[in-house]
Order: sequence, then C-alpha cells, then structure tokens
Amino acid sequence: MLQQNDKIDQLKAHLEGFLAKLDTLDPEKTSISDIDQLIQFIEKMEQDLQ
Repeated sequence: MLQQNDKIDQLKAHLEGFLAKLDTLDPEKTSISDIDQLIQFIEKMEQDLQ
C-alpha cells in the first residue's frame, strides 16, 4: 500500500509541475516544440506510474 501511496504522491508532484508549465505558456508564442515537451512530460508520467 505504501508503494501505491508513493506513486500517487509522485503523480501529484508531476501534475503540479505540468500545470505550472501550462500556466506559463502564452498561446500566441507557444511553439510545436513546447507542445512536444508537454506530450513527453505526460508520457513520462505514464511510464513512471507503471
């Protein structure tokens, strides 16, 4: 159970980082590279939780 809680805490930390990054993006200045980084961030979260 502790391992599950650790994964949940890790997910929360990753999501907070993701949301912080998302909040800093200016839609007028966001590049394809920025979007790719966000996708990679989400994919890493998925891998870490498996």
